[in-house]
Amino acid sequence: MFHYTVETEKSMEDAVKALEESLMKEQFGVLWQFDIKAKLQEKGLDFNQPYLVLEVCNPKEAQQVLSQNQLAGYFLPCKIVVYQDGSNVKIGLPKPTALIELVQDESLKEFAADIEKRLISCIDRSI
Repeated sequence: MFHYTVETEKSMEDAVKALEESLMKEQFGVLWQFDIKAKLQEKGLDFNQPYLVLEVCNPKEAQQVLSQNQLAGYFLPCKIVVYQDGSNVKIGLPKPTALIELVQDESLKEFAADIEKRLISCIDRSI
């Protein structure tokens, strides 16, 4: 599966706050939040599902992976989504191990697996 997704009983706001705190413990920062619902509504489109995309980055890790293979930058920063699915709030991410396969660089597989493990841990601690 290309993604990791979990449900939480927290509100979206509380889930995002807990996720940001968890990410900081792993030295990942949220560069920005993209509110898809707000942007689509701003453009006059009917979209009522709360859906946030968080762009997250650990600068040291980004520098390391880009030094090895610049194509890995196509997947940076990492994305974590928090969205309302009916009455449930979900948190998920595309798995770095699935994405890095597209680069076809064996030397990056272990690196991607470590990042994936750490980001999943951050998500799990935030639910």
